[in-house]
This record gives sequence, C-alpha cells and structure tokens, in this order.
Amino acid sequence: MPPLPRPAALLCDMDGTLVDTEHAWLDTVAGFLRSQSSPADADTLAPFAGAALADAAALLVRGGLTALTEAETAALLDREFTARVAAGVTVQPGALRLLDRARALGVPTALVTASERHVADLVLDTLGRHRFDTSVASGETALGKPHPDPYLAAAAALGVAPQDCLAVEDTPTGAAAALAAGCRLLAVPSVPGIEPGPRTVLVASLTEADLTEAA
Repeated sequence: MPPLPRPAALLCDMDGTLVDTEHAWLDTVAGFLRSQSSPADADTLAPFAGAALADAAALLVRGGLTALTEAETAALLDREFTARVAAGVTVQPGALRLLDRARALGVPTALVTASERHVADLVLDTLGRHRFDTSVASGETALGKPHPDPYLAAAAALGVAPQDCLAVEDTPTGAAAALAAGCRLLAVPSVPGIEPGPRTVLVASLTEADLTEAA
C-alpha cells in the first residue's frame, strides 16, 4: 500500500495491535468461562474482544455466565491476564518500525488501551517508553472504548485535533472509539468486524503500513 499521509499524532491501541496479547486476553476469558462451566466458543467470546476488564466482568455476570460478583470476576480475570503479560509478550510484526518511523518524522505518539494501567506499564516497558509521549489506560477517562473518550483524551494531551490523528486498532470496539472521536483509522484486524470506509484503511499486518513525510 502507498504510505499514509503524516498525521498530527499517532494514537495506538495496545492489545492485539502493538503486542500479541488480544488472544491472551480471550484465552483468559475462555479459561474463566470453562471454570464456571459456561460455553467458551467463538460466538460467546466475540463480545469480549477489545473489552475493558470491568466491562468484561459486567458482561459475564449479566449474561449469567458466572455466579460470582463483578468484583470477584474482575479480580480473577485481572490476575490471570496480568500474569500472562508479565510472563512476556510478543511485539506484533511492523509495530516498532511504525513507531520509530513516527518518531523520525516528529509525529507525537500515544498508547490508548482498554487494559488496566499496571498492564499498560508492563507493555510500555517492553515496547520502550521513549517511543510514546503519553498513554491512556482503562479507567482514566469517564468512559472507555467503544466511546471516544480515550482517543479524545490522548489527542488533548498531545495538543492536536482528533480529526488530524491516525488511530491504529485491531478490534471493532476500538475502531468504533477511534472513529467516534473523529480520527482516521488504520485497522489491522485480530477479529472480524471492522469494515473499510472513507476514514478507514485495513491492512493484514503493520508491516504493510508506513507514513510519508507529506501531511
């Protein structure tokens, strides 16, 4: 694909986009479902792709998939997923090259994640904190993805207009948040559901993505 126009800022999702943790998250949810004697098939797991911890716990409880409380469910999911991330994550192909290209062009970069702050910090250490100017994690805005708040907060922290930013996402939940904020979207889907559109470019891998010097 031709290089993308240089954005005012690059706003990157984390799980499944920059690091291969979306499947670890879904495996965490699947393991929890099996422990509760609930189905863990693809259709059951689909709503949890890109979901924040609290939202996932609420879905599980309200859907009758566990007899535990939301707090108990969230604590179990958090403990398991954090352990998986702490054990090591794989950086997605092309992710560091895209981040470094943004750095070379003077494009400020934000991490915008639905994961908890302690998980985001583990990944920031892996990716290199010098590659990011700011980060927004779960619970740090009034509403999380699929609402636009996290992307609006990241753009505001960088002092740029959301419509001049390029968001990078892998799930329909994250894509909805980025588009609702007014951002252009580079999607590298880890699950089905993101459609191409006037402000959306789909790629199979970040190895296909590049930024041009022209704005």
